[in-house]
Amino acid sequence: MALVQRLDLRQTQALVMTPQLQQAIKLLQLSNLELAQYIESELEQNPLLERDEREPSGEPAHEGMAEPDVGDEASEAAIEAAIEAAELWQAEAGSEGAGDQDFGGDPEAWRTRGAALDGAEAPGIERAVAHGITLRDHLVGQINVEFHDPADRMIAMNLVELVDEAGYVTGDLAQVAGRLGCPVERVEETLARLQRFDPPGVCARNLAECLAIQLRERDRLDPAMQRLIENLPLLASRDVAQLMRICEVDAEDLAEMIAEIKALDPKPGFAFGTDEAPPITPDILMRPLPGGGWHVELNTETLPRVLVNQRYYAKVSRAAKDRREREYLAERLQSANWLVKSLHQRATTILKVATEIVRQQEAFFLWGVQHLRPLILRDIADAISMHESTVSRVTTNKYMQTPRGIFELKYFFTSAIPAAGGGDAHSAEAVRFRIKSLIDSETADDVLSDERIVEILKAEGIDIARRTVAKYRESLRIPSSVQRRREKAFGI
Repeated sequence: MALVQRLDLRQTQALVMTPQLQQAIKLLQLSNLELAQYIESELEQNPLLERDEREPSGEPAHEGMAEPDVGDEASEAAIEAAIEAAELWQAEAGSEGAGDQDFGGDPEAWRTRGAALDGAEAPGIERAVAHGITLRDHLVGQINVEFHDPADRMIAMNLVELVDEAGYVTGDLAQVAGRLGCPVERVEETLARLQRFDPPGVCARNLAECLAIQLRERDRLDPAMQRLIENLPLLASRDVAQLMRICEVDAEDLAEMIAEIKALDPKPGFAFGTDEAPPITPDILMRPLPGGGWHVELNTETLPRVLVNQRYYAKVSRAAKDRREREYLAERLQSANWLVKSLHQRATTILKVATEIVRQQEAFFLWGVQHLRPLILRDIADAISMHESTVSRVTTNKYMQTPRGIFELKYFFTSAIPAAGGGDAHSAEAVRFRIKSLIDSETADDVLSDERIVEILKAEGIDIARRTVAKYRESLRIPSSVQRRREKAFGI
């Protein structure tokens, strides 16, 4: 069979990712502060754009479940349809990035999303400092690995916001518990886990606790050393005789103990520099309404607004000398119009997603962290008729200020545990909370095994396997029933 060359015409359909479409998709995942920086560069490049200096009015906002104003519906519908088509095209091509993962449905995705802090390649404090990472970023990276429970992760994030530049927790734990609607004991347990983070001594509440954490890590916190750090004022006043009596050691041992303390770092946070990490600026504001329901709006103080200067365009277009100048002005006008419409579409899309999250997680805002319900990206996408990838981009790097604090939108997505008998599913966080409550209330004569916990939960309508109970118990740092029975028998 002979091989011959020939020319064929073939007609196909393909989605072209134009620069304007790429811009609209990019705007969705930018925070307000990142968006402000992007707008600054656009203002410098496009002479037809100008900053809107008027007082913000008529910004899209949601009260209850009301839909926002959408302005030019035809134009914005075209933008949204183009974005949705691009998302579908990327999904079919298998090219969606890490920002499109459904972190709500897979807890492991949360653990691997940030830095690889697990294993031999885990970056230590030296690499963190070398790359200019702030103390807050360093702690948040470890939180994403250490905390599997969304509720505990929320508590940990709130505690990190209280850490000062020296690495000390400066706020009141009772206030954190009250704001999140959880027991103060749970906040204290979360703080104890943070105190095992790198750098050693971080998240202590005072100098004695900071030194104790570092000594415990070195396995040097014996009773004599414990008494020494409990009497730091005597050490500062150089009352050696009194310290020897309190610690029950001789002069040589005391000298060695003091030398060990001097080798510790009293301000571990300073290894990351003395510049304070900038506070989180919320992109979305939420507050309760007097008659019930919630008001959700964009933070207009950080939301950049731009206008297209049509008068200037008319003036310079009449003065255009040749075709090249006219084409340049037409391209700049098209780009400016697309940017303004994309910004408005971004605002309405964020509000749709945020309002639906508030509606679905209303129990959390009313009663506290243990009432988080299972939620994945698909739930929000289906409710507001958008693609999951669009919801994923909207919830990336966006923070909402609520009556219970400031939370990243991603934090409201939690995995589900099926209900026995086909009822409503239960949040994994709520199940963990129930397991902990059962174990906390057990007595020395009635220590619950994992099998017994499974029976109790199934009687309450929670369909859960024994290995899942064991996994949740271990994630809560709770020992096995055999070890708990032994500890209770000896009164430990």
